[in-house]
Amino acid sequence: MKELWIETSNQNTSSNLINQYSDVIIEGDKATFLASNQESIVLSPSVENFENLDVQGKILRICISDKATENLIVKAAEKGASYLLISTVNWRVIPLENLIARIKGKSKLIAEVTNSEEAKVALETLELGTDGVLLRTSNLDEILKTVAIVKPEALKLEMVIAKIVSTKPIGNGARVCVDTCDLMSQGEGMLVGSQSAGLFLVEAEVNENPYVASRPFRVNAGSLSMYTLGDLQTTRYLQEFKAGDEVVIVNREGKTHKANVGRIKIEIRPLILIEAQIENKLIKTILQNAETIRVVTPKGSKPVTELKPDDEVMVHLAAKGGRHFGVSVPDETVIEK
Repeated sequence: MKELWIETSNQNTSSNLINQYSDVIIEGDKATFLASNQESIVLSPSVENFENLDVQGKILRICISDKATENLIVKAAEKGASYLLISTVNWRVIPLENLIARIKGKSKLIAEVTNSEEAKVALETLELGTDGVLLRTSNLDEILKTVAIVKPEALKLEMVIAKIVSTKPIGNGARVCVDTCDLMSQGEGMLVGSQSAGLFLVEAEVNENPYVASRPFRVNAGSLSMYTLGDLQTTRYLQEFKAGDEVVIVNREGKTHKANVGRIKIEIRPLILIEAQIENKLIKTILQNAETIRVVTPKGSKPVTELKPDDEVMVHLAAKGGRHFGVSVPDETVIEK
């Protein structure tokens, strides 16, 4: 399990997020472990005073500026330091690779980062990655993005059951296949809908059938004008995605993780309109009308070609109100039909 440490100069603006998702808060030279409410002092040794310093079980914060400071960190691990908080002056990846190779399992290595992109690099360096990151920011968006990378299991969406009202073939249209750089399992896919307020869970092509091979990297996601989640706070149209973008993968229980897009494939195919009802709300989606396209149900999945009234499907109801370029505006009045 990777750890998320947060150091912010403006904790009041993000205290709820910090307390909910972080493992440790750094304030000055003090580290507070939220699970136990235990406080520890963070030491910042130099090469000169290191030899006389007792580091057993201690937290050390060291900036790598050359090979000498890299070797200092290795010595600290060998002498039993519990945590090593590492920043770098210039090179980032190579010093982290060296440290992961030399001290993995001896001390916990936490890389200092200022945004989610740097966190992703640190956690994937040398495949094993660091044991966690110390995020230094007060930006709420960056905190949430970093949480999604460090501990995606903590970010769950509420999934609820809706009942099918009707299905209707509507002729040809442009549909989008999202080919990811990941492998998905049964019950996993993407949330797709005509209205941002209600999204259907469309399963990846993970099921074997007699006619075509399974493609567990792919979600046949529907009409190019459908909404899906760009991240946990915003929506995007399917046609906006391209290779290198990230998409949100969701399972039946609402657990999420990010996947990179390998390619987007848009083709003209027969489409089907699907309508479902929940909480007196009618929600809709438009998908390709074919047997290999399946929506997730409470206990499995079902081809769109076999859906009938009162069938139960898994959906996510998004925040109330409207959206401005994908960002939720709860107080805005929007009617979606």
